[in-house]
Amino acid sequence: MTGLRWGILATGGIAGAFASDLRTAGLDLVAVGSRSQESADAFAARFDIAHAHPSYEALVSDPDIDIIYVSTPHPMHHENARLALEHGKHVLAEKAFTLNRAEAEDLQALAAEKGLLVMEAMWTRYLPHMIRIRELIADGTLGEIRAVSADHTQLLPTDPTHRLNALELGGGALLDLGIYPISFVWDMLGAPTDIRAVGRLIETGADSEVATVMTHEGGAISTTLSSSRASGPNAASIIGTKARIDIDRVWYTPTTFRVTLPDGTVQEEYVSEVDGRGMQFQALAAERLVRDGILEGDILPIAESVAIMGTLDEIRAQIGVRYPREEA
Repeated sequence: MTGLRWGILATGGIAGAFASDLRTAGLDLVAVGSRSQESADAFAARFDIAHAHPSYEALVSDPDIDIIYVSTPHPMHHENARLALEHGKHVLAEKAFTLNRAEAEDLQALAAEKGLLVMEAMWTRYLPHMIRIRELIADGTLGEIRAVSADHTQLLPTDPTHRLNALELGGGALLDLGIYPISFVWDMLGAPTDIRAVGRLIETGADSEVATVMTHEGGAISTTLSSSRASGPNAASIIGTKARIDIDRVWYTPTTFRVTLPDGTVQEEYVSEVDGRGMQFQALAAERLVRDGILEGDILPIAESVAIMGTLDEIRAQIGVRYPREEA
């Protein structure tokens, strides 16, 4: 197999960005599924997609598809990804991977049972500047990493019925925005050994701001901030004993960073040169894994996605956010 045949489940904004980047990379996008034929047809026409399906069930049943990108909001990821896996399709599911750890564990188990790849679409991890940062850390350029900080802060709609603010729709800054810096500090420092979180809740009970201080193996400390009601610097720093890395706005998209020595000398400046938004790199990684018969990713293993959902569960417990369907 020279490449996978992609299907896209749902037709929202993130699906459009992904489809555009698949086309930029020359990957084989063959099908889309929506909850209506009209929506599927419009999306298919926009991106020159051969098969437009009026339901998710029809999409996952398409024999011409090898892998499905699940682009629905996170409360639907578990149901949608499970549907695709049950029909023998590999899955790349948007982040946050699921609503909680229990749902993530279920998908992990089902994919293993079926012999399929299931992968979280944390596209930031696959960007060229993040690859370079890992190289610098691995070769000791930074020395011992002492601290990592990152924020993801945006001014988003305040309508209480909007999915970002409605608890029944998995609303809140943490799962929509905070997943980025939380996953980032996991990537840089590994699993936290201690988690401290504070948050501000809005009238719906969803979180509008969440800050964390976490300790990691070896004593390194991370700090993160997410907000859906204010736009901050959206920058990140990795501070080591020999040097630091400052990632510019917007740190989780193709951008620039500098390696700065303690005396202020800039040792390296990296400038990203990426066609499109950069979502194609995660798709290329998924294709490589399937081609090589590897069902556990290297940049972001499914076991790590599951564990990160556990970290998000603990943060939510500390700030007092619980989704209605978790009450049962």
